[in-house]
This record gives sequence, structure tokens and C-alpha cells, in this order.
Amino acid sequence: MPVLCDSQIRELIRIEPFEAAQKRPGRISYGVSSYGYDVRVGTRFKVFTPTPAHGDIAIVDPKRFSDEMMVEIDVAERPADRQYVIIPPNSFALCETVEFIEVPRDVLAICVGKSTYARCGLIVNVTPLEPEWRGKVTLEISNTTPLPARVYANEGIAQLVFLKGEMVCERSYADKAGKYQDQEGLTLPKVD
Repeated sequence: MPVLCDSQIRELIRIEPFEAAQKRPGRISYGVSSYGYDVRVGTRFKVFTPTPAHGDIAIVDPKRFSDEMMVEIDVAERPADRQYVIIPPNSFALCETVEFIEVPRDVLAICVGKSTYARCGLIVNVTPLEPEWRGKVTLEISNTTPLPARVYANEGIAQLVFLKGEMVCERSYADKAGKYQDQEGLTLPKVD
């Protein structure tokens, strides 16, 4: 399975908006790289809170995930120098990418966190983007530190690496009518 290079990513993968690789002083990098694409985190976040509004201790259950366990924060209306979110110690946030991604039928995308955040104890997790998946990616950012951590909107957060299959798959994510197909942004867990 070869890895796609910058020119192949530009040609084969639909990424909107698509950004060139360039230096952006004072910002965490994003855009196409030699063998990947660095996506940006958007302005909408849902930050986990252990105590929902009704006061009971929350239990995280993927089959009964409640929006009440999250506090929604949209930093879009803040001045540019305040467009960030604080993730509490040992907690996590869900967020969405700025970019819309469309994966071809013969490609699988793997997402890994950027080293700038990883070196601060922030881990980004995303399951692979399967062939013919499309939408904005929902990212999970875990703060593994005992301190609050800042994440900057509209800056790089993770890199997508695109692997091209030697053959086209028999059944794609679109063929399976995947439950996260065409998600328009931050999407909570679903169980069909």
C-alpha cells in the first residue's frame, strides 16, 4: 500500500478548503505536506464535564451517550487572539476539522496527532477514514496532563496520511451506508 505524496494528494483527494504548505509564523502548521495533509481544528468544541446539569455522576456509555456530559463552546465570535478552548486536566474535547474530506474508493486515510500538541500531553484520536467516506472529521482530543491545556482554533491539529490500495475494495463505507457518512461537523457517538 503506497503512501500518497503531496502532488497525488492534491490530484486525488478532495479537501476543501485546500491549503498549500507554507510557513505561518506564530501558528501551528497546516496544509499539504510531503506525504500527508495537516488538518485544522474548527471553532466548535464539546468539552467533557464529569457532572451533568442534574448533578449525578456521569457514566460514559457509547450506547447511551448523552449530550448533557458535554459543554459546547464556539470560539468563532471571539477576537482572533482568543480563539482557543481550554481542556480541563485529564479530560477530553470533541471538535471538527475546518476541512471537508472526500476519500476515494481505493484509498484509506490514517489520522495522527501533530507533535506540537503531543509534546504538550494532548493526544488526538480518529479512527481511519474508510474508502468513500466524506464529511468533516470529528476529532477527539485527550488532555493526559494534570493541568488545563489550550487548543487553538483554525490551526493545525492532526495529519492525515493517505494509503492507496493495490486493488479497489469490494465494499466501501458509502456502500455500507456508514452512520458517519456526510457528517457536516462535530458528531457525537452513534449506535445503529
